[in-house]
Amino acid sequence: MRRPQRLRHLLAFLAALAAFAAAGSATAEELYRAQASVTGQGEAERARGFAICLEAVLIKVSGDPRLAGDPALDTLKAKASRFVAQFTYRDRMAGIPVHDEQGTRERPFELTVDFDPSKIDALLRSLGRSKWPEPRPRLAVLLGVRDATTAYVLSENGERGLGEREALSETAARRGIPIALPNEARLAADRLDYASLAGAPAERLAALARENGGDAALTGTLVWSDKALGWIAAWQLSWQGREHRWRISGVSFDDAFRDAIDHAAAILSGQG
Repeated sequence: MRRPQRLRHLLAFLAALAAFAAAGSATAEELYRAQASVTGQGEAERARGFAICLEAVLIKVSGDPRLAGDPALDTLKAKASRFVAQFTYRDRMAGIPVHDEQGTRERPFELTVDFDPSKIDALLRSLGRSKWPEPRPRLAVLLGVRDATTAYVLSENGERGLGEREALSETAARRGIPIALPNEARLAADRLDYASLAGAPAERLAALARENGGDAALTGTLVWSDKALGWIAAWQLSWQGREHRWRISGVSFDDAFRDAIDHAAAILSGQG
């Protein structure tokens, strides 16, 4: 990719991240919408995509990540089309010519599915769950990252951590949780770096979360380990006077963020 194209992609991503982080919560439409990657636009692949999206929306609307892989959903996912309001495709290879008929069938698409809110709410009730009320608390994320060569605090506008920011933003959006990352100026003013973040008392972290527009503080460290063959993540969430802590090791940073956001969703929504 040429430098101007790379810069445009970076600026577009940062703009999207800032817009999401500034939002108070997901809109009603976004809560009942999900995406899945499918191959071609055939009925079988569409049904598979509907099933994936149905599970994702049920988790997002309820805030209960325990629904992932729940056998109780198997029958419902098989008839997911009954709950669909509308769907669209986006060609992930747009601009690349189709060379043959086989290429048409194997072309990758992003399937976006909007579900009927009343049907999803009724479905949750049948599963013993309910909709996570709005507005949802904004999660201020204070994360120290250390790899083999450097250590830093993840920020919304720093030169380091672009991949981590993108993964965290996408994961939070998938669960319908608004997030806020500190900017470099805030970190400098508070003299907050990797070392000081790890030793900061809970009261200071809560104050930093409030200063950054957050209702709850999710703090953690993400450390690369050759021994674990992946990242080791340790998380702490302060919410309603309680401290919640958990760890995961030997994972990609995408998996570390999925674990963090799922735990946070369960705690903030009262599901766990």
